[in-house]
Amino acid sequence: MNILASRIHKTLFLVFTIILLGVVGYMILSDYSFVDALYMTVITITTVGFGEVQPFTPEEKIFTVFLILTSITVFGYAVSTFSEYLVSGKLFEQFKHRKVEKKIQSLKGHTIVCGFGRNGKQAILKLKNYNQQFVVVEKDKEIAAELDANNLLNIQGDATLDETLLRAGIKNAATLITALPSDADNLFVVLTANQLNSTCKIISRASNESSYSKLKIAGASNVIMPDKLGGDHMASLVVTPDVIEFVDRLTIEGETTANLEEIAVDDLPKKYINKTILDLDLRRETGCTVIGIRNPDRDYIINPEAETALTIGSSLIVLGRPEQIIKLRELF
Repeated sequence: MNILASRIHKTLFLVFTIILLGVVGYMILSDYSFVDALYMTVITITTVGFGEVQPFTPEEKIFTVFLILTSITVFGYAVSTFSEYLVSGKLFEQFKHRKVEKKIQSLKGHTIVCGFGRNGKQAILKLKNYNQQFVVVEKDKEIAAELDANNLLNIQGDATLDETLLRAGIKNAATLITALPSDADNLFVVLTANQLNSTCKIISRASNESSYSKLKIAGASNVIMPDKLGGDHMASLVVTPDVIEFVDRLTIEGETTANLEEIAVDDLPKKYINKTILDLDLRRETGCTVIGIRNPDRDYIINPEAETALTIGSSLIVLGRPEQIIKLRELF
């Protein structure tokens, strides 16, 4: 594709050069005005057969013969290049990529997921269940083609490069998840993303404990170690099996099986701002229960009192059955 694109650029350059050569040649040899010189050049290289502006001298005839032969060669090369471009399907693919990138650049507050491996797929599934806008950055061409087939917005490229993240809309992204298999690559992505958008929340995967502090220093808001979480979870099933199974039942699997929901106080109607959880009266309105609140200082309060104030910058953690959560989403 890069070779074909280079040939297209070369062809356009040659066509422009032959037109410029003809205009300059006729202006010098025949003392034509720019318009007359351009006219003579166009009718000569297109061989339409119109008459000359004025009878040619021998020198002008030789120049015209040279211009015709040169233009035939250039236009033959141009036809060959564009034909190859059309037959290979690269032209339509280029248009499709331009359309996708234009759509990505129009996104605001979306999530960028780097890597479509095991962890990346799980992250995308969760985002889809919550109707969140996201863009996948994947280096493997075959996987990128699979994403295209599934109508998932994606950028095929190296996530560690500034150019790739810019194409994925990092400037307007609210969150970035980097789930690459290499901790070193994840570190590069975190550094790059933090440099391009310092307000973007960055969540990184890590395999080694030694990478945890480095990723945090680089700018990662959260660092997740899947292997460690998996081991802790298995051990918890031995120590407190009923508690873990109950918590697993609360895990959000999809739109119709959600049991937990987060509500930003900033998104509530203004009449509830600085009021209390009791004033919100979620239990009567939806059947849901507030089981936690995160205050503006990012401290979590489990099972908060009904008199707890709903301050700007806080978030409520709400528990309910799937139908109650759906009702909650409809109200807020």
